[in-house]
Amino acid sequence: MSARDAILKRLRERADGPLTAPESNFAVVTNRGWSTEERLARFERLIISVHGEVLHVTRDDWTQVLARLLVDKGVSRLALGREHPVSAEARAALADAEVELVDVDRDIETWQREQFDRVDAGLTTVGGAIAETGSLWLWPTPDEPRRLSLVPPVHIAVLEADTIEDTFFDVIESRGWAGGMPTNALLISGPSKTADIEQTLAYGVHGPRELVVLVRHADVGAGEEA
Repeated sequence: MSARDAILKRLRERADGPLTAPESNFAVVTNRGWSTEERLARFERLIISVHGEVLHVTRDDWTQVLARLLVDKGVSRLALGREHPVSAEARAALADAEVELVDVDRDIETWQREQFDRVDAGLTTVGGAIAETGSLWLWPTPDEPRRLSLVPPVHIAVLEADTIEDTFFDVIESRGWAGGMPTNALLISGPSKTADIEQTLAYGVHGPRELVVLVRHADVGAGEEA
């Protein structure tokens, strides 16, 4: 009998019966009761507090804001996907701009050095956001691989304003992850940062030094900041 089998046998033969899971009150991880406006305000406050940037845009003008942002950030090479409607819209809008669009749906070995040395920014969509922690969540795909949000020095994330949920538990519940957990779900709560033993904080050491979130609204009312 292996050590593992022996341990399991002892657990099953406990005098007071097999182990059972305790009763759980999931109210502690959900049901915050925030309104749509409260979720957005909390998300924005928290992500700005860790040096993230938030720009409010509408679905009509967001590509114009993106084009200005690229100029302001000095981005000359932007990596992005092809298939998602947001990526396709960005590609169409930037076709005549002075920025080179970099395809990412390639074998990583064929452009590994290029992505580290010659890409200024990466544009991704996100699945949504979490108000409680000020986090974005992403589900990478072959069209928008993990490295697109990790390697470039500037990460531009496009977030739909109506996809912000109260807690991470609410995301898991609403997306049915219990029945099909993504293999590589990502939580992003700001630009990459680290600190040394003297507690000197540095940004961009292990990932993007800047995170810009474009919050897309369906109407102009909440996008006046753009």
